[in-house]
Amino acid sequence: MTEFVVPYHGQGSIFDETDIAAVAGLLRSDKHLSSGFERRAFEQEFADDVGAGHAVSVTSCTMALELATHLLDLRPGDEVIASPLTFQATVSPLLTRGITVRFADVDPESLALDPAGVLRQITPRTRAVYITHYGGLAADLDRLRALADAHDIALVEDCAHALGTRYRGRGVGTIGDVGCWSFHSLKNMSTLGQGGMVTTGSAEWAGRLRRVSSIEPDADFTARPAPTAFGAHESPLPDDPERHCKNAYTHDCGTVRAGGTNAIMSEPAAAVGRTQLAKLPSFVARRRGLAGYLNERLGALPGVRVHGDLPEREHSYHLYTIRLEGAAPGVRDELIRRLHHEHRVEIILRYFPLHLLPEWRARGGAYGQAPVAERIWFQELINLPIYPAMRDSQVEYVADAVTTALRDVTAGSRTAVTS
Repeated sequence: MTEFVVPYHGQGSIFDETDIAAVAGLLRSDKHLSSGFERRAFEQEFADDVGAGHAVSVTSCTMALELATHLLDLRPGDEVIASPLTFQATVSPLLTRGITVRFADVDPESLALDPAGVLRQITPRTRAVYITHYGGLAADLDRLRALADAHDIALVEDCAHALGTRYRGRGVGTIGDVGCWSFHSLKNMSTLGQGGMVTTGSAEWAGRLRRVSSIEPDADFTARPAPTAFGAHESPLPDDPERHCKNAYTHDCGTVRAGGTNAIMSEPAAAVGRTQLAKLPSFVARRRGLAGYLNERLGALPGVRVHGDLPEREHSYHLYTIRLEGAAPGVRDELIRRLHHEHRVEIILRYFPLHLLPEWRARGGAYGQAPVAERIWFQELINLPIYPAMRDSQVEYVADAVTTALRDVTAGSRTAVTS
């Protein structure tokens, strides 16, 4: 097993005594560990931090995307537009709903959905666009929002990479109709390995999210003019012990949209979310400092383009990405092989084009549908390690390793051509 000089690292943030104390305090108390004050406080603080009207915590970003998809009330035959350059969880809720997913191409600058590509994919059946802020750099939200409004379709922001990302001075996850966030172990802050959040400006949607994430059905209830009775059993008094009868005596039920699930974030996770959120600016600042050094070093190399800030878009560098522009087939693969095996810089590439995965090929995906994303993935894209605990000596080593390996690969490529 390779011992890496610069591993990819299993934690995208840093845990310290404040996080430990938050959990220890709860465990030493008699407080409920499933739900309570910490969760409500974390939701409010997160909403305030990103500028959202409402925030609802859940157990993962995958669950956040599942619940966001539920809110849209998509029906068989509806169409959704999504990016092919994202993790499979972005569109996994659509696999079994009879929904057609049309993968639009990406903008080579941001690696997020290209608004022009989205426009080409819109049909009368389009109901939503799912965007991913690739690596922590915001998509072109103004143009995408304008497209969504013009065609009366919903805009879902997958913000899994975007903790600390800013777009024209605003937090992402607030410009779309709903934002979905991840606190996975690798992300810029974490709630003990897993966790997620949904942000929305709609009080109605927030209420539905709270119900369906806490086992309650997402349904329409109407108040009865007078409490019902079951035989001789009348409604309990307000100060009687809890009987789990909910609204059985006081309401009737109409439409049921979902049966509910248990996606509540635990109190220890939420408590750590609060301590991590307070440190998020320092985590992002460290990532930006590391990226700034790499951008200066690697951006000066021939044929290398760094995935950095764009005008009015501040990158949070969940991923550090470079591209080998104009590279011949095989050059990128040889470079990552040398970095990974010879220089012992751990490389994990993110993400294989979704439309080429077997489950999406079975639904019509084919090579050539997203030529920009395909070219970037197969010939150009490299993700290098970046995380707040990375030492200065390690980031210097990465820059030196890329410089040396690229020189050797390029020289070998020229030799092969001339021979």
